Amino acid sequence: QVQLVESGGGLVRPGGSLRPSCAASGSIFRFTTMGWYRQAPGKERELVATISSGGTINYADSVKGRFTISRDNTKNTVNLQMNSLNPEDTAVYYCRTRTSIGGLYWGQGIQVTVSS
Repeated sequence: QVQLVESGGGLVRPGGSLRPSCAASGSIFRFTTMGWYRQAPGKERELVATISSGGTINYADSVKGRFTISRDNTKNTVNLQMNSLNPEDTAVYYCRTRTSIGGLYWGQGIQVTVSS
């Protein structure tokens, strides 16, 4: 059974940084595109960043230049370096992955709060 375990959320002041991490396990099939999504209170879940197994990256316009996504295919982990955080980045952040046979899996979500 596929599991996604997220860590690295928390409370940070505006202008600060966080580095959430997500570890995927339990699949006999290859993990393909991995990524991060977020959902703020009262808003729909939205894409933050994705990275394919070959390294193709996609960012939401709102995080370009501030966030950096990376992955380690040997460990099935995906990280999100978040710099210059502002209150609008406050949300629950979810890790998501697809498998090579089309499976889609979500993590349980971690809270990121940006506040002074």
